[in-house]
Amino acid sequence: MSAFTLIVARSVTASIIAILQLSAKVLSYLNDVKDASKDRVACAVEASNLHNLLFNLRFRLEEGDPSRPWYIAVQALAVKHGPLDQFKQALEMLQAKMTDGGRLKKAGEALMWKFKKEEIAEVLARMERLKTLVEIALQMDHFKLSKAIKDDTSFVRAHVPIIQSGVDTIRQSQDSAKHRRLIEWLSTSDYPAQQSDIIKRRQEGTGQWFLDAPELAYWLNESNATLLCLGIPGAGKTMIAAIAIDHLLNTVQNSSHGVAYVYCNYKAREEQDVLSLLAAILKQLVQGRLSMVDHIERLYQKHANRGTKPSLDEDATRRQFLAKLRNLQATQDIRLMATSRFIPNVEDAFGEAPRLEVQASREDVKRFVAGQTYQLPACIQRSIALQEIVQKKITDAVDGMFLLARLHTDSLLDKRTAKDVKTTLDKLTKGAAALDFAYREALQRIDGQLGGDRELAGKVLSWITLAERPLTTAEICCALAVEPGEDEIDPENVLTPGDLVSVCAGLVIIDEESAVIRLVHYTTQEYLERTGDVWNQGGQLNITTTCLTYLCFDTFQSGSCSTDKEFEARLQQNQFLDYAAKHLGSHAGRVETEVTDRTCELLQGKSFPCVAQALWVPNYKYRGYSTAYRVSTALHYTSQFGLSGITKKILATVDVPIVEAVNAKDSRGNTPLTFAAKTGQYEMANLLLDKGAEVNAQGGRYGNALQAASERGYEQVVKTLLDAGAEVNAQGGRYGNALQAASERGYEQVVKMLLDKGAEVNAQGRRYGNALYAASCRGHEQVVKMLLDKGAEVNAQGRGYGNALQAASAQGHEQVVKTLLDKGAEVNAQGGGYGNALEAASDGGHEQVVKMLLDKGAEVNAQGRGYGNALQAASYGGHEQVVKTLLDAGAEVNVQGGEYGNALQAASYGGHEQVVKTLLDAGAEVNAQGGEYGNALQAASYGGHEQVVKTLLDAGADVNAQGGEYGNALQAASYRGHEQIVKMLLNSGAHQHQENNLASMPE
Repeated sequence: MSAFTLIVARSVTASIIAILQLSAKVLSYLNDVKDASKDRVACAVEASNLHNLLFNLRFRLEEGDPSRPWYIAVQALAVKHGPLDQFKQALEMLQAKMTDGGRLKKAGEALMWKFKKEEIAEVLARMERLKTLVEIALQMDHFKLSKAIKDDTSFVRAHVPIIQSGVDTIRQSQDSAKHRRLIEWLSTSDYPAQQSDIIKRRQEGTGQWFLDAPELAYWLNESNATLLCLGIPGAGKTMIAAIAIDHLLNTVQNSSHGVAYVYCNYKAREEQDVLSLLAAILKQLVQGRLSMVDHIERLYQKHANRGTKPSLDEDATRRQFLAKLRNLQATQDIRLMATSRFIPNVEDAFGEAPRLEVQASREDVKRFVAGQTYQLPACIQRSIALQEIVQKKITDAVDGMFLLARLHTDSLLDKRTAKDVKTTLDKLTKGAAALDFAYREALQRIDGQLGGDRELAGKVLSWITLAERPLTTAEICCALAVEPGEDEIDPENVLTPGDLVSVCAGLVIIDEESAVIRLVHYTTQEYLERTGDVWNQGGQLNITTTCLTYLCFDTFQSGSCSTDKEFEARLQQNQFLDYAAKHLGSHAGRVETEVTDRTCELLQGKSFPCVAQALWVPNYKYRGYSTAYRVSTALHYTSQFGLSGITKKILATVDVPIVEAVNAKDSRGNTPLTFAAKTGQYEMANLLLDKGAEVNAQGGRYGNALQAASERGYEQVVKTLLDAGAEVNAQGGRYGNALQAASERGYEQVVKMLLDKGAEVNAQGRRYGNALYAASCRGHEQVVKMLLDKGAEVNAQGRGYGNALQAASAQGHEQVVKTLLDKGAEVNAQGGGYGNALEAASDGGHEQVVKMLLDKGAEVNAQGRGYGNALQAASYGGHEQVVKTLLDAGAEVNVQGGEYGNALQAASYGGHEQVVKTLLDAGAEVNAQGGEYGNALQAASYGGHEQVVKTLLDAGADVNAQGGEYGNALQAASYRGHEQIVKMLLNSGAHQHQENNLASMPE
């Protein structure tokens, strides 16, 4: 008896045992259902009969001789989508529907019968067919059994059963729920809600000039195109962006083309670092695509339980965000569009990209004003002639600034006669001063309201203008309801969002989808900030005292929450807690002398643990995330926000020695000095050092204060620490040492200061291994040169990519690669994730870097890691030009090795049709064996790439070639459910029954 026969027999037995266990559960559920219908009884009877037959068949298999022909026939019962599999699906559907998606009901809760008659008819038919097959099998007639299985399989293939649809529906529902959880973990942003709010305000027909512009047509039709849309403040750039997005979502987005977007808001700086913006884009691209669940789940499993997220620069600028997008654009067909004011730095960042100026067209302004007629005074609504005057006067006055159309229209809301309307229209201003005039007029209208409304409008504008981030309507209503001296909010004192908007003369709007209250335009913010001394005296003090009063409420005196569920319930029930806890320190820092006593009371009182938990809780969720906050002291808090006056008062009253207080560590090992260093609080750092803070104290993410300040680029703090005796080569923390931290971020002055103080240029550290590697990986050319000039070893080994050259090559940093090569970097050095620099650059699709490496003598066929060689790496990524460059340089098209065996299989797996054709034209062997999928056809079939499958078949691929994880192409396509490819393979002669590899099919 062969080993293969024994494996097959065991595989069939294992399948039967699994079904016996499942059927026993289902029989138990069927007997517990509170229903006496004939359908339920019939299901129970048939399932019981089949359970007994399968039980007998199991023992017959275990006792017999697996080498006999009967066993070969029986094994067909257990093939993928075969009779046993069909019965298993039927049982799963029964179980799922009776137990709420497979989960057991609560104790005492009745199981319900929720089936349609046609569903039960299919289940019973499925049971009957399998019962017939098992009865034949027990008769030991392998000829009859083989014919019956063949007939049954044909029946199943010809009639897509209701049972499969039911199971698919349940699984799809479960996948959808998982998908929602995963994408929410990926990013909590909701830019689609913002898009919905903006596009709702579009006046029908406006913006068509932009959609018809030749520049947009070029952008849509040109691969990797970029379009920069510039406009003056108030020109309507945001609305034009929303119109463009809406157009793309309706005309371009499909299963193979994604549309993603972000709206940048300077009020949301915390949520808009590079990582957050890229995560928001990824979230939009995977939303609605259940096929992406597995990829995101792998990312989740890697990070969630450890409380981490995929890493990028936390404080990176939008310039770096654009650089990341341009890097992606260099390797994929990505179209970038951006809107901006005329800002030189922005224009420079986009280089020679085409421009399109955004301005309010006369036609759009007329449409907008006409669309607002319904809310204008009756004297305008009654007179067509007056309406035409309004439209013309406002259109003439806006001078390309759409925002003015809105403000001018709002200025007519309180005009009750035609004369008043015309007088107001005659006073409309044009040019640069028009916005200021319009805002001044709006504030005058507010000032002319009744006292209560005037006071409320002032508070609303003050909160929105001075808030550290956008406020939700719930947050601002809660804040405005806080009363001095009270220890809770009186429900009868809470305003509605509509109350707030109604008193603000059109300067405030609410985004309904996101429930955010905001000013009508960013120029409104600029004007109110510029004139705050006139209209908003005392605004910061009012906000600070409100936050202090709120955080001292009785409900927070119990301290921190012990579970995630409890913490989330607290935030839900106290909707101003998140803002008050996180931003009190920033507001207090601007009025510190007036709030010193009250802030000390809070920080030394019973509410502080609650405040600390809400402040330092991670922005992303994982199991136990809410209890991972830093058990900290009041000095950690004051040090983070630079509250030196409050710190002095606290130190004057502490009941422990001052030296002990200033060196206290939180639960992660951070001292107050570390907090001051990482937030750039220069004066606070000096104060703590004067009070005895240990400059070289170890602990926390950064290891010490010097590394924390170096990573953030705070030059003054770094100098202060070094002058106070900080050990420049101290080891520990995320980067291993301060030099590596500053080098990774590209802070040239900090790097120079550290080197001048004796930093060891080749010191080995944790995250990157050494400073040169860190700077090279991030593409900081000047820092790389500084380090090399100070003696950095150009071929020193690092982590991840192995050495600086491979790191720079992988990221496509051309100038850094050139610098390293000029300084003697070994072009064929082995090691790292790719094995060599050429494979790293090829995987990234960095054509110019590939050429530079080849020109310097890179071995084109050098064996690497992962992909095996550069050609396979480029082929996997679909980088056609790099593939051609490597082939022209002598790359061996059929060389074996790597995960995919050869370049053709790698390209086929990725679905890169043009690369596949290029490789075939270069002599790639279409039936070459090796790699995870055995051959190119199986790889393409598994991936569902119809055009690649067709190309390979046309090139002579053996449709029945054996090997690889799935045995052959047909089984791979069937396993993934690629129906069209299955048909193509069958039409090309694929055998429907293969004995090879049946036992090793993936579960």
